[in-house]
Amino acid sequence: MAYAPACTACGLDYSSFNVGDGAAAFLILIVGAVITGLALWLELSREPPWWVHALLWLPLTLGLSLGLMRLAKGVLLGIEYQQDAREGRQ
Repeated sequence: MAYAPACTACGLDYSSFNVGDGAAAFLILIVGAVITGLALWLELSREPPWWVHALLWLPLTLGLSLGLMRLAKGVLLGIEYQQDAREGRQ
């Protein structure tokens, strides 16, 4: 997912920002932990058949990951801006 070249409201140039795959890595860890916790809770409390897990957790994992990707990239871009972090600087 690429950013617009600049902010339409203030004109901030986005070309110096690079969040890369950081958002995906955070989402894998966060969504994975939430889904794993919920799946364990369901298994230990209700003991459903395996297909219930497949019907619940596969679409929920995909939906949360894709749905939160834009937000996660925006948050990481905001953190880069707040910390004045730029690619190629020490």
